[in-house]
Amino acid sequence: MEFSEKLEFGHDDRRRIYEYVERHGAVDAEDVQETLHVDPGGFRHHVAILRRDGYLSEDDGVLTVALETGAEEEYETDDVEFTIRPARQEDLTGIVGAIRQVAEQGRYIVAESVADEIDHQEALLRHNELESRMFFVAMVGEDVVGWVHLHAPELDKLSHTAELTVGVLDEYQGNGIGSHLLERGLEWAASNGYEKVYQSAPSTNERAIEFLSDHGWETEAVRENHYKIDGEYVDEVMMAVEL
Repeated sequence: MEFSEKLEFGHDDRRRIYEYVERHGAVDAEDVQETLHVDPGGFRHHVAILRRDGYLSEDDGVLTVALETGAEEEYETDDVEFTIRPARQEDLTGIVGAIRQVAEQGRYIVAESVADEIDHQEALLRHNELESRMFFVAMVGEDVVGWVHLHAPELDKLSHTAELTVGVLDEYQGNGIGSHLLERGLEWAASNGYEKVYQSAPSTNERAIEFLSDHGWETEAVRENHYKIDGEYVDEVMMAVEL
C-alpha cells in the first residue's frame, strides 16, 4: 500500500481491524480478534482480504500495516559501514533514543516532540484518514544511529506539504549519513505526491540550519523569540524546500 492511496475497505469490520492495527503498530492477530469481538471465521476472511489488498502484513501471527516504502541501501566510508532502510515497528525504541540524544540541550525542539509522540502512542508508522507518518533509519549493525521522519496531515489544503525531521548521532556525523537520510526522505515525499517539505529549528541550532541550506533549503521566515531555552528567548527559523 502506498501513502498516496485512498483508504477503502468495503466492510466495516475490515476498517475496524485495519484501524486497530494502524493505531497500535504491531498486534497479535488473536488479540485483535478478541478485542474487536469479530467471529474467528469472519476475522480470518477479513484479514485475508486486507493482506490481499496490501493493507496489512502478517508475520508469525503478528499483524502490521503494509506500506510500500522501498528497499534497503548499504553504504561504506573509510570509517563506518551503514544501512538506510524503511523503519519497522521494532525500531521505535532505538529511534526515540536517537532523537532524544540529538535533541538534548534544546537543539531540536520539533524532533523532541516527535519522540514524545511516538513513545506515547507506541506506534511508529501511521497512515489513516487524518495523517501519515513515515520513518527511515540509518543502522550500524543492529543500532539506530540516525533517522529521517516525515509527517503529513490528510487535509486537502495541506495535502501537498509534509514536515521533516532528520538527525544523526554525534559520533557518526561526518560520514554522509545525514545527506543520505535527507535524500531518501525527500525521494519518498516526491514519489508520494508531496510538493513542499518544511521544518523549523531554533536559531541556535546553527549546524542544522547550515546543513539544510547546503542541501538547497531556503529560510521562509523567522519568528522572533519563539522558543525559551534555559531561560533565554530564541528565534525560530522556518525552512522549506520545493520538490
